[in-house]
Amino acid sequence: MKVRSLILLSFLLVTSGCAVRTIPENLGYGVLNSNDLKTVEAGLPAYLLILDGLLENYPESENLLQTASSLNGAYASVFVTDEDQRKILVNKSLAYAQKSLCLHKEKTCGFSTLTFDEFEPIVKSMSKPKDIAPLYTLGSAWVSYIQENSDDWNAIADLAKAQLVIEQVVSLNESYENGQALLYLAVLNSLVPPSLGGQPEVAKMHFDKAVEIAGDSNLAIKVMYAQFYARLMFEQELHDKLLNEVLESDPEIHGLTLQNVYAQNLAVELLAESPDYF
Repeated sequence: MKVRSLILLSFLLVTSGCAVRTIPENLGYGVLNSNDLKTVEAGLPAYLLILDGLLENYPESENLLQTASSLNGAYASVFVTDEDQRKILVNKSLAYAQKSLCLHKEKTCGFSTLTFDEFEPIVKSMSKPKDIAPLYTLGSAWVSYIQENSDDWNAIADLAKAQLVIEQVVSLNESYENGQALLYLAVLNSLVPPSLGGQPEVAKMHFDKAVEIAGDSNLAIKVMYAQFYARLMFEQELHDKLLNEVLESDPEIHGLTLQNVYAQNLAVELLAESPDYF
């Protein structure tokens, strides 16, 4: 179930403004405002091919690279069931994000070879509003890559770097993309139980702040709050309350309808499992 919810986290990328900023606005919002997941599943590969073609002509476009990274990662995480194909797309997503950041700030080029102590000051020096988008794209793609390569200790070893990148986004603008960077931090701090050194109180703080920022517009936040924090802490009352609020909400929110429908589908599954889980 945690993998399924991390899939939802990756899905947020495809429904963020970041993911469609270089696609004609009306076409992009045609996807975001759809309540038909199957049609979107069938149509997204066309976006990916279009973006690959555009990048052949504009290989140094940061915006195109960020969009291609987001869409490749989201499509792989949500709709692709074949493990080999999913890894290809997630690897591609990370490569696009790395290139975008490298073009944005030369010191980050080849950062995979840097130690955490070498990497940290470079990330923290990126303190301007224009730095947020490339950082967010990299952090998001990196977390998805690590998830997909969880059997690779070299990938796992980079988790602290990925979290640092997302923390820098939050420090610059915690409301960015409806608080979704906060959502990444909340989930990352919910993966380990307190007995093993986890920090659920930190996760709860991030979840609460994300809910405060998004209100009832972004239903995915409450779904993951229930699945990651409430289940981790065995708080059934909170778990069921959050999920019922999601199901009682109107998913038709401009720019968020697609992800809200997906979140409601997942909420139904989680609620059905609740009696057995708790």
